[in-house]
Amino acid sequence: MNLAKQHLDVGLFSNKRDEQLAFWQQTVGLPYDHMGKLGGGMQQHRHHMNGSILKMNHARGPLPDAPPSGIIGLEIAREGLAVPQPLADPDGNKVTLVPQGLHGVDGVAILLRVNDPAAHDRFWTHAMQFERAGEGRYRCGDSLVVVAEQGKVESAVGQWRGPGYRYMTVQVWDCLAEYAGILERGGASGGEPRVLGETVRYAFVCDPDGNHIEISQRASLTGGTL
Repeated sequence: MNLAKQHLDVGLFSNKRDEQLAFWQQTVGLPYDHMGKLGGGMQQHRHHMNGSILKMNHARGPLPDAPPSGIIGLEIAREGLAVPQPLADPDGNKVTLVPQGLHGVDGVAILLRVNDPAAHDRFWTHAMQFERAGEGRYRCGDSLVVVAEQGKVESAVGQWRGPGYRYMTVQVWDCLAEYAGILERGGASGGEPRVLGETVRYAFVCDPDGNHIEISQRASLTGGTL
């Protein structure tokens, strides 16, 4: 995969704008970047996270009644920390600050509950072309996807908006080529490519449990026109 950025981004949805912003900025200590409009009464509040972006998507109205995604936690590396610091945001989403380099976490690690670890191993190494970094651990740039536990995950293919952690984002040079390649290698579509203004071309693919991965070609990273 031809990455435009060596970091995975993470997106969550919430109705608690002020509480979430206070948590991620003050408790976790993430620098605020900017707000973008997603349409449909939703605003995306972007925060810097070791080169990655934490996307806190605020919904003005009720969120779809979608089953929880398989993303069960987030680890963020922090220099000068002696021991892991477990936290939970106002909606109960788990995030842990970890010492820089602990268990190979140099930037962020996205933790998954999965139905079938073997199916995920094939997906992340073959369809997504991530590097295997240990059993159940897959590296994309300096970010990790970690199979943290095995358990029931109810698929929600095509429904990437819902409460809690919902998706991760891979920034690439060519959205159309990467999307087509992932489908050819056995990945499932979660949303065909589309363009948002002059900002980004994006599509969604899904892992074996229906978790969404955004394939994003962002003009500010790649230059030129979409």
